[in-house]
Amino acid sequence: MEIRQLQREEFDAAIELSQYAFQLTMSPEDLEKLKKKFKPEQTWGIFDGLELNAKLTLLPLQVYIHGQVFKMGGIAGVATWPEKRRGGMVSRLLTHALKEMKSAGQSLSFLHPFSFAFYRKFGWETYIEYQKYVIPIDKFPVKHKAEGIVNRDIKDIFELNQVYQAYASRYNGTLVRDQEWWQERILNKNYRTAVYYSEAGTPQGYALYKIEDKQLNCDELVYENETARLALWTYFANHDSMITQGKFIYMPADDNLPFLLDDPRIQQETVPYFMGRIVDAAAFVEKYPFSAIGQETRLTLKLTDHYAPWNEGIWTLTINPEGKGCLQRVDTSNSDENIIAADLNLGIQSLTTLMLGYQRADDLNKWGRIEGSRESVSALKRVIPIKQTFLLDFSNPTVRYPRNAEWH
Repeated sequence: MEIRQLQREEFDAAIELSQYAFQLTMSPEDLEKLKKKFKPEQTWGIFDGLELNAKLTLLPLQVYIHGQVFKMGGIAGVATWPEKRRGGMVSRLLTHALKEMKSAGQSLSFLHPFSFAFYRKFGWETYIEYQKYVIPIDKFPVKHKAEGIVNRDIKDIFELNQVYQAYASRYNGTLVRDQEWWQERILNKNYRTAVYYSEAGTPQGYALYKIEDKQLNCDELVYENETARLALWTYFANHDSMITQGKFIYMPADDNLPFLLDDPRIQQETVPYFMGRIVDAAAFVEKYPFSAIGQETRLTLKLTDHYAPWNEGIWTLTINPEGKGCLQRVDTSNSDENIIAADLNLGIQSLTTLMLGYQRADDLNKWGRIEGSRESVSALKRVIPIKQTFLLDFSNPTVRYPRNAEWH
């Protein structure tokens, strides 16, 4: 058995496996589009001779963490032929992918799981959920006469991305979008767009939506300020002769729309979404912007990570008064690692969900996910800044895959 990157001529084998594993039937047109955009170097397969037995795609991406840009490896399209399953092939592929990500400087990895329990075994952990609303038109927010103007069907990527960047950088885990991502994965699905411009002509909000069967389906509602939010909701409310309700998905978990409605009794759902994983703990900590509390924090961590052994062991975490962190491995060559007393014991999943801002140190301690004294837990909590996690992206360039099939 050999693990290697695919060759261009192996597209047919890869897409045949994807269609079988994810129960897809693609048109010749869709297959041709995918073939032209196929990047074989991003797909790793396990081969028995020339036969492809299993595969995954590793996407080189970037995400915002506390306003800073981090390299991230997106795991996608994990698939195995049924007769080859239960043989540890996915485990081998994921282990290999972790090594590749570390080598590429991707200190984080995200994926959308078919099973949260399955990927937890390999060190990934939940880091986000989103809100979904279904709102009858008569319960839409009250219309406001806003300064500025909303223009329809604007497809200027620079303007859209200008608003998106300002919005996305307020969250942890949002994707940094380049022009190709906008073209191939966002604006290729025939969205209608509505862009709010301030009185000065500056774009400050946008929506991506479709109207189908008297329902307004909004996939992105992005705004920089309250004026932009009100203007876009007023724009939606002006469709009252065309629609009976609106469906709004991929709203952040801290969205307060129900509170702002005259009648908050609308259909609401919280949906667990993506999983994240720190790939290289030392590299991640080195770039991470800890809270500047005006004094040095020093803690000894015993970190467990069975699938990325470079993370496993005892470390000294030092954070200077300005919030610059450093993770240094403790030399245990002359002693038994098991008898060295660490301030905190935790796994890579707990470290990930803590540093992404999804959970708090005292809660993880209460649930047994972090072990240590109350003082050490409190010290760690003080230096982890609070920020909401969020992710808007979910689409494939040419065809909608099931969510377990593609990095969205």
